[in-house]
Amino acid sequence: CLSGPKQTPPLGLDCPLPGDIEKGLEMKKLVLSGFLASEEIYINQLEALLLPMRPLKATATTSQPVLTIQQVETIFYKIQDIFEIHKEFYDALFPHIQQWDEKVAVGHLFQKLVRVAINQSTNLSVNHSIGSFSLCVLLISQNFLSSINEEIDPRRTAVTTPKGEARQLVKDGFLVEVSEGSRKLRHVFLFTDLLLCAKMKKTSVGRHQQYECKWYIPLADLTFQLLDDSDVLPHIQVLPEHEIEEMKTKISVIKSEIQKEKKALKGQSRNVERLRKKMNEQESWLLLHSPTIPFRIHNKHGKSYLFLLSSDYERSEWRESIQKLQRKDLQTCQLSSVELQVLTSSCFKLRTVHNIPVTSNKDDEETPGLYGFLHVIVHSAKGFKESANLYCTLEVDSYGYFVSKAKTRVFRDTTEPQWNEEFEIELEGSQCLRILCYEKCYDKTKLNKDDNEIVDIIMGKGQVQLDPQTVQSKNWHMDVIEMNGIKVEFSMKFTSRDLSLKRTPSKKQSGVFGVKISVVTKRERSKVPYIVRQCIEEVEKRGIDEVGIYRISGVATDIQALKAAFDTNSKDILVMLSDMDINAIAGTLKLYFRELPEPLLTDRLYPAFMEGIALSDPAAKENCMMHLLRSLPDPNLITFLSLLEHLKRVADNEPINKMSLHNLGTVFGPTLLRPSESEVTKGHITLATDIWSHDVMAQVQVLLYYLQHPPISFAELKRNTLYFSTDV
Repeated sequence: CLSGPKQTPPLGLDCPLPGDIEKGLEMKKLVLSGFLASEEIYINQLEALLLPMRPLKATATTSQPVLTIQQVETIFYKIQDIFEIHKEFYDALFPHIQQWDEKVAVGHLFQKLVRVAINQSTNLSVNHSIGSFSLCVLLISQNFLSSINEEIDPRRTAVTTPKGEARQLVKDGFLVEVSEGSRKLRHVFLFTDLLLCAKMKKTSVGRHQQYECKWYIPLADLTFQLLDDSDVLPHIQVLPEHEIEEMKTKISVIKSEIQKEKKALKGQSRNVERLRKKMNEQESWLLLHSPTIPFRIHNKHGKSYLFLLSSDYERSEWRESIQKLQRKDLQTCQLSSVELQVLTSSCFKLRTVHNIPVTSNKDDEETPGLYGFLHVIVHSAKGFKESANLYCTLEVDSYGYFVSKAKTRVFRDTTEPQWNEEFEIELEGSQCLRILCYEKCYDKTKLNKDDNEIVDIIMGKGQVQLDPQTVQSKNWHMDVIEMNGIKVEFSMKFTSRDLSLKRTPSKKQSGVFGVKISVVTKRERSKVPYIVRQCIEEVEKRGIDEVGIYRISGVATDIQALKAAFDTNSKDILVMLSDMDINAIAGTLKLYFRELPEPLLTDRLYPAFMEGIALSDPAAKENCMMHLLRSLPDPNLITFLSLLEHLKRVADNEPINKMSLHNLGTVFGPTLLRPSESEVTKGHITLATDIWSHDVMAQVQVLLYYLQHPPISFAELKRNTLYFSTDV
């Protein structure tokens, strides 16, 4: 209706319509109200453009202009005139709509608007060609108007390219990039035609946050790089695992302190904010230093880039999202500096992930997740079209990121694997369980030299939310995850941390699990229980080089089978030990110490151990810690010293098995020291409690002290008598 003057009014708005007059009037008013609403939006946008124009125009004539007067007139060409034309049209049309009846005529207003528009267009210079600068101006204006329009369309997911096409945001998230040998936290944005890597700029207080583009790759030029023998691996800074574990413990302590402060002062204390800030720093550090799984991408016309992820599930999601877009007929794109600036600026409003995934960024009302042990049985899978060598891995979230916690055995050459394996997975504020199904790669030519590279093929993946009400029942909860046409059947149940901490004495005294160590050694006429000697011997025979020995969970069903065999003194124990997965044997040894009716280092001496490890004077600490060992009953002391020397031998192979003294102290400390009577308050089974923060840290430090100590001899301990009271 605005294309030019006509002999009849636009839309026949001045002419009576046949039929129902009232209905016709209502329809006319509805159409005109639409015009009015559209004009109001347009005028608001023009007004928003005028706001920066005036100060820019004022500075153009000063000694330090932001833009020249010519650039201002090009960017804001005729904005003032266009604003006045449409404002006049709006002001004239508005009262007619407000007092609408059959006598109102508005066609002349539309005719006037069209005449003015034609006059404006004929006044344009014929030589006013649109060059590259004007194209950039157009692009900036389009995206600027889009951002102004955000209140009308808050779910903005695209920016406009110079060709007028929509560049859609498909996926974004925080990833760790290895840049110049160090780890950097980046925000990565996947658009329909390119991948952009950005970092958040440091801004002063009160200023809007902004992104800075580090690099981008057109998807048409992006490939996934695999290593070959000629590749030189970039140096990746990998921290010892004990530092990661120590940071987790520190975060648990702060969480506990925050809970105490909030209860005492109803969350109004400045101390809560200080603790939250500290926790944010520590969780951010953890997020940066934990990932080890490489995700390499390559620009076939340029550089390669390396990200580190903590989860193969996450890596697979990024890869699949990129490959899905690459199936389309993509053309390579080269962004000018202005286009890149516009795209990077738009990322702030387009992003779907607003904060790094740490606990301190979550609202208090959000569920804190589960703390304790999740028992998972991976039953079977079906839906495979061809026979393959298949296995599953289990991931859970903890401290803001996902980690792999367990792995089934490989079921070879089958379309319907029947694993039926049970795992016990420790949860640390977890809310989600992920299951990935892989085809095992046995082709040595595909196995590259990067230890952390995963070359097995993901056949499917899926996840399930850990609903506290569902998993905290005493019964097993059976479920199915559907993934890429494959169905994996599994069961799970949850044991809260409070319940898992309780030592339950065995009702029968004939076995070894849950029976006092003095009773077992007396019955066996031995100094160290048979189960301890056999498990240590087997681990040292074939598990000393096993990566993650004592940290990786063994299959729960295998551990229970070994437990039953030792409890009944089965003749098949030695055969079972030689055939069993080494992680199951390591798990059996840990379970034995965990199920002792009182800890190996005894309930009576526990307070003294806690005070002894806190002493600051080295000589006093040495005297105290040695005297405490002498105070142990002989079976406990001899067993402890045997285990101590074994763990030191395991740590000697740390370059291969990745288990340092710190790691082993973290695994065994609570198992050997945790008191039989927990003082954890009942009713808070999903929270990080004090016993799992302050006490655990001290328990780890006690064992670590002895692990780092020069060899301790039973005979030497008994010979040296010190006058030191252990009464506390």
